[in-house]
Amino acid sequence: MKVSDDIKPPIDAELMRAIAAAKDALSDQMVERMASTACNLMEVSDQLNNQDTMEAIVYLLERLTHLHRIGAIDTLVGLLEIAHCGRMAMTDSMISRLLGFVEHMVNNLANEEMATMLSTAFEAVQDVVEETRKNPPQSTGLFATLAMLGKPKTLQTIRFMLAVAEKMEKRFEE
Repeated sequence: MKVSDDIKPPIDAELMRAIAAAKDALSDQMVERMASTACNLMEVSDQLNNQDTMEAIVYLLERLTHLHRIGAIDTLVGLLEIAHCGRMAMTDSMISRLLGFVEHMVNNLANEEMATMLSTAFEAVQDVVEETRKNPPQSTGLFATLAMLGKPKTLQTIRFMLAVAEKMEKRFEE
């Protein structure tokens, strides 16, 4: 059954007044803000349709849930509060001096000699880990340790480590 244009279904008078009040209540500025908000919402919605963005958000939510379960969110918030308090307590002069110190440390540590030394030390540790993994100790316990202490190579290594520790202690005291 076709409804002619001149016959309109009856609309409740209260509903008409509510629609009129809503139209009258919205200023041009409010309509502009609502349109801008709707536009921003559409942009966000468009971004959420991107597969990479969606995967990133899902991953972030999973990690956030994990952090919540282990109580790490409170720790992170605490660290942020400490950092904020520290920043608020620092003057521009203090920040400038701190950045100068950091720059000085980076310049002193970021050189070829230091990089070579760290690389060599790292490789040596990797070699020891691999050798230890391949050759586990044949016997363990107190008597095995005492027997190992009787070997000249073990005593030489212990003396070396003690000498390094003493030299480091002296340098830190200076």
